[in-house]
Amino acid sequence: MRITLTSVFVEDQEKALRFYTDVLGFAKKHDVPLGGEARWLTVVSPEDPEGTELLLEPNKHPAVKPYTTALVEDGIPATAFTVDDVRAEFERLSGLGVQFTQEPLEMGTVTTAVLDDTCGNLIQIMHTS
Repeated sequence: MRITLTSVFVEDQEKALRFYTDVLGFAKKHDVPLGGEARWLTVVSPEDPEGTELLLEPNKHPAVKPYTTALVEDGIPATAFTVDDVRAEFERLSGLGVQFTQEPLEMGTVTTAVLDDTCGNLIQIMHTS
């Protein structure tokens, strides 16, 4: 068994696509209209285009907004992405205007930082040494 798809709820799929591709550096994998404004919209790491897909899922279900709001208010990331160097990625993304709620923090062999994806989520970046 392996993970092939995971998702984050987003307020605006087009805005999320721009952030996740233009800023974070992911590549669009699927973009399938589902009727109305909704799309099956996924991104992948360009380093692993056949790997796990991230679904940029519309936050239209009534349970989503209270859930995502509570996570953000409590500082809990919706998901985590591995990077080669958290400090270097923090500097790169900060230079692009990305807002961080947690600057790089070393915790033993793990370094993390948490950013605001501008679409209703906190995202953790991490690496292990």
